[in-house]
Amino acid sequence: MVSVGSVLAGLYSVPPLNEVVAPPPGMATRLCFSVEYRHSSEQLMVSLLRLGNLPPRFHGNVTLVALRLLPDDRRPRQAKARGTGPDPEFNDCFVFQVSGVCVPQSTLSVCVLSVEQDGKRHAVGRVLFPLEGELGHAGRVLWRDLEKEDDTQCSELGDVQISLSYSPTLQRLSVVVLKARGLQLLTDAGVCVQVSLQIHTQVVKIKRSCVVKGESDPYFSHRMTFKLRSQHLDEACLRFELQQPNDVRSEPPALLGVLVLGPFMYARGPQLQHWMDMVNTPQEPQGETSTFLSVNAALSLSHRGSE
Repeated sequence: MVSVGSVLAGLYSVPPLNEVVAPPPGMATRLCFSVEYRHSSEQLMVSLLRLGNLPPRFHGNVTLVALRLLPDDRRPRQAKARGTGPDPEFNDCFVFQVSGVCVPQSTLSVCVLSVEQDGKRHAVGRVLFPLEGELGHAGRVLWRDLEKEDDTQCSELGDVQISLSYSPTLQRLSVVVLKARGLQLLTDAGVCVQVSLQIHTQVVKIKRSCVVKGESDPYFSHRMTFKLRSQHLDEACLRFELQQPNDVRSEPPALLGVLVLGPFMYARGPQLQHWMDMVNTPQEPQGETSTFLSVNAALSLSHRGSE
């Protein structure tokens, strides 16, 4: 039986690189690939060919890509470029086992990373390719622009300032919720932050801050720690919920907004970069002198409580 997402480079043909058309004009970083669905075997074939116009600061680095078939695929398939420079080549083929009913509802996600010699990773961008309506051109070479990961999306719901650090020695993730600003409060019951550590779809641990009352710009300065093995850093995320307690204790709190920090699977923009900065600069235990990385990250609305 073929495992989902396995690489079978010797069994499936990939268009020769010398037959791949040149990228469209322009300076955008672009991904060259092709897709084909085989109904008889219910296999989606993804041929990863090359990148074009990689930014100069990444030319000397190793280029990695992580592929997933959304919404259900949680474990990325990775490929490493065969060279460096502005147009690194891959020439790899990936096989995703997916039914003919599900494939039109799926989206191919290709995330590009640049890795320095010391192992530090940088997010280059991502291509999201919905498969609906695209499977009639089997094997056609496609070029798609990468969505930049540094595009910041502002929020009208407010901002929360968070500091992260990770100790590989202790296998410990430290989180400090510093403060929030510009929150759209629903009542005067105060605000607290609930933090959930999640691996894939499983919630591993939930912790909460104290309730700060009477302020739309609350100052928490609340620290919490989570046990997290190093091998789970690419699979885990932190979910922050800003909540207002309900006057009726039996009723759930009102949810002001949700913020998710994590790798490509969960986050983009500053939220993704903040997580990657933490992974790239692990903090060994130094008592009270540990240095944390901080970022103001926009809240995204999950739902609002009753007015």
